Amino acid sequence: MEQSGTSALLQGAVQDLASGVVSALRGGGHPRVVLPADTGGAAGELALAAVRVLGADAMLPSVLLRTPPDPAEAAVFRKAVEAHPPRPDAAPSVRWSHWGMARTLRRIDPSSPAGPPDEPGAGALDEADWQSLTRQLAVLAPLALPGEDCAVSRAAVRRPVDVARGFVRAVRRRDWRQAAGAGRWLTLLPGVPDTLGLVSGLDFVELMGGQDPLVALHVQAARLMRTGAPV
Repeated sequence: MEQSGTSALLQGAVQDLASGVVSALRGGGHPRVVLPADTGGAAGELALAAVRVLGADAMLPSVLLRTPPDPAEAAVFRKAVEAHPPRPDAAPSVRWSHWGMARTLRRIDPSSPAGPPDEPGAGALDEADWQSLTRQLAVLAPLALPGEDCAVSRAAVRRPVDVARGFVRAVRRRDWRQAAGAGRWLTLLPGVPDTLGLVSGLDFVELMGGQDPLVALHVQAARLMRTGAPV
């Protein structure tokens, strides 16, 4: 029961943080997310855990809108990056999430003493079938940023038709989070079939799943990247 309660609290904290990111992205000139300044105690640990779950997207407004982050929020993000590096046996998605956070930290704070760790391997993405590829890319959607090169983005570039198939499958299965994450990647990929109708597809995903702030976050990020927001 206690573990279930903790999971519910973390889920709520992640949703609140994602809602703040969406609001900041939509606000344009006001990109503050409002991360907690006090990261001590149980509430602070919960906040840091929420940042780690959301990953690099916790700082997405500063990255996409190219605006300096609030110093207090940057400090919280830095603590989330530095306090809990992944264990050697961590899953690839966990290692990639940490790598993406470290890359974002260096981007928003060039004075950061440590750069991103070495890229984890991504060979499994080339070997995955199109369904698995889409699932994994949706989890790693915070890595989908204009002009950012890594092994995951290169794997996605090599398989735009497979990602498009996965996007359609996710929509048909009403898996709005997966569809939004895949759609975010597709916004950046060359060679996406015109017949996909990505713009209207993302509008539909937002209509059906936009009450979930994680869905809204990826859809709004895709829109900003498609319309040429400063990055």
